[in-house]
Amino acid sequence: MKKLKPSTQYKKDVKRIRNNPRKVEALLQILRLLENGIPIPEQYKPHTLLSDYAGCMECHIQGDFLLIWFDPDSDNIDLIRLGSHSELFGKGAKK
Repeated sequence: MKKLKPSTQYKKDVKRIRNNPRKVEALLQILRLLENGIPIPEQYKPHTLLSDYAGCMECHIQGDFLLIWFDPDSDNIDLIRLGSHSELFGKGAKK
């Protein structure tokens, strides 16, 4: 079982969605898969990112609700960001 390590920015991102039970439950389903080393199903469109997030993975949890993580060959998974395309990749987006 891998350990999930949330970044400070990820924790802030989670605070924005904590009052939306559908998003929280969908996120928890993905996190359980990551934690247990189970590949993310194709329906979530998992893929590797380039540019500012080179080497990181992204998946579409629900529509335009995305998770970015980094899974090095270790026992940890770094949870980087959570949000919409515009929040994560738009002008002025924080990394």
